[in-house]
Amino acid sequence: MALDTDPITDPRTETVTFPSGDHRLSGTLFHPETAPGRVVILNGATGVPARFYRHFAAWAAAHLRALVLTYDYRDFGASAHGPARQSKATMADWGVRDAQAARDFVAARSPDLPVWIIGHSLGALCVSFQRDLHRIERMIAVGSGPIHTRDHPWPYRGVVLGFWHGPMALATAALGYMPGRALGFSPDLPRGVFWQWRRWCTSRTFFARDIGNTLPEPDWTGMKAPLKLVAMEDDHMVPPPVVARLADFYRGAEVSQVTLRPSDYGARTLGHINIFAPEARTAWADLLA
Repeated sequence: MALDTDPITDPRTETVTFPSGDHRLSGTLFHPETAPGRVVILNGATGVPARFYRHFAAWAAAHLRALVLTYDYRDFGASAHGPARQSKATMADWGVRDAQAARDFVAARSPDLPVWIIGHSLGALCVSFQRDLHRIERMIAVGSGPIHTRDHPWPYRGVVLGFWHGPMALATAALGYMPGRALGFSPDLPRGVFWQWRRWCTSRTFFARDIGNTLPEPDWTGMKAPLKLVAMEDDHMVPPPVVARLADFYRGAEVSQVTLRPSDYGARTLGHINIFAPEARTAWADLLA
């Protein structure tokens, strides 16, 4: 499949909503200029609104000839329908139930098109907990893996330890939601998302203790589709060795891994988030290839 890095076009977009349990999620479909050959679902990272991915989604729609769906998890971004402190959402709700709902939506809308998943960070962690894994034709996991605080390099590790155990945790406990905007970190998050996120990232067994509780039983061998693990050399949040561990969650897949280096693309940084920013678009072809 030939890919290029032409300027980002402005495709036809469509605002959509779809159910996830008792919630309704808001998303955007990016249409290619001709009839689509596949559907791409972009599962976002924790705390990253779907609108951030719009430039990449527009590029992917054009260059993959794909119908691309971006969406926000429940009680976040465009899918928020009240104050964050009222939300009971958890990471499991986002990574399993809402991501499954996105797959169910595109399966109903475009049943004859093959489905690709691009999972950014959280967006690729929990697919083995979902249904109908045989319907996935390809999955690309970007900056995703079972991270532990000891995996972060210094001095970034100090920042992370402060995040989990310092003012952010105290403020979340006091306010009933994570006040990311006020503390200059990210958009606000539901408290259940923050506490489960912290539990996973500070445990050597990651999310194992939640299996059978907030997480359903996984099917570690259920996905047979090719899985590409994409790491960024300068990603201190989920470094390349941690990305490699994600293969343990998809034991039935044919796994490959690539590490993208900013210097190869004339970029100052790719990092954990910036890989999907417009200034990193020279790396997008290698991300998908």
